[in-house]
Amino acid sequence: MTTDAPETTETRFSILNNPSYLYQVYSSYMLEYKNNLNTDEFFNPEVLKKSLNILVRKYYKPVAGWFQAHDNDIDVVYYSDKFNDPPISTQILDIDYKTLSRHVHNNNIDLLIPATPSAAITYEDNDIPMILVKATYLKSNEAVVLGVTYHHSLMDGTAFWTFMANWSALCKQLHEHGDITEFDIPHPPTFEFPNVSHLRNPSKMFEHSEYVLVDADKCVMKFQPGTEKIVVTVLEVSVEQQQTLRQQARNCNVSFTEMLSAVLWKGTNDMRLQLNPEIGSGLSLYSCAVNPRARMGVSNDVCASPTTHTSCEQTVSEIAALDLCDIAQLVHEAIGMCTGEYLISSFDFLLKQRRQELDDE
Repeated sequence: MTTDAPETTETRFSILNNPSYLYQVYSSYMLEYKNNLNTDEFFNPEVLKKSLNILVRKYYKPVAGWFQAHDNDIDVVYYSDKFNDPPISTQILDIDYKTLSRHVHNNNIDLLIPATPSAAITYEDNDIPMILVKATYLKSNEAVVLGVTYHHSLMDGTAFWTFMANWSALCKQLHEHGDITEFDIPHPPTFEFPNVSHLRNPSKMFEHSEYVLVDADKCVMKFQPGTEKIVVTVLEVSVEQQQTLRQQARNCNVSFTEMLSAVLWKGTNDMRLQLNPEIGSGLSLYSCAVNPRARMGVSNDVCASPTTHTSCEQTVSEIAALDLCDIAQLVHEAIGMCTGEYLISSFDFLLKQRRQELDDE
């Protein structure tokens, strides 16, 4: 007796209407879970993997698909009989819980986060994992750390936590009820890209200096004697400092984030000017990411979000001379620029740039 092979169905999700895609970056999270009840099979790796595969195959199909670049478009292609299941790696460490927590606190991505692939999508390189997971177990069974990395075109931070809540629900149901096929997930697994085309206004043009490609080697600054460049800049703010900054933000009629941006911008420029007074007349550009989800009425159920960048600029000397309140106002004005018209203008600028990159591959 012979049977016909099941018919393959193909679904395509165009991502060129998704501004988040254009950043071509991955986002990563570390999630620490302490085994307070001393459960024997805490985060069973087989259940963890199976529940994630079911989640993406059944509810988040694009995550189990492939990027495909063709002509001037890029799709996520999903086949009903072929899946690109998220790779999950595991490791067991012979350390205690406090040591593990220090690694999490110190953001030890090499130890706890899955290695990030190159996020660039080309005509030849389409088989790019969209979500990667690394589960770190302790030999003592005291805790588990999940390192999750996902392509930003799929979700923003809000949608990520919705995804994680649904994964958690499936994992729990499989653990409690075994091999089941029907599940109850707490959040609608809506996957779509917000339509921004109606916001296009050809009469309004923006320069988008925040996206202009530059030669990184020509922009190297000696922030510290003996170093060629800064690889990572980390701003640590204590609880007491946060309280002070929040009060200062209220006094200046700006948000805490805007005041924090002012601290970072001014502090960086003060250091640069002190180390090299000759750069005072040079341009200092502050760029920040903005997610206008609320102001555009984009539902939290939508995975991909209309994230964009905006910027403000002054000379190095001008920023060094201004007080924090004035600098925070500059950041506030830059974020306020992010209207719907600015968003679609930014999208068009990036899309043109990205298509040129594809043609140059």
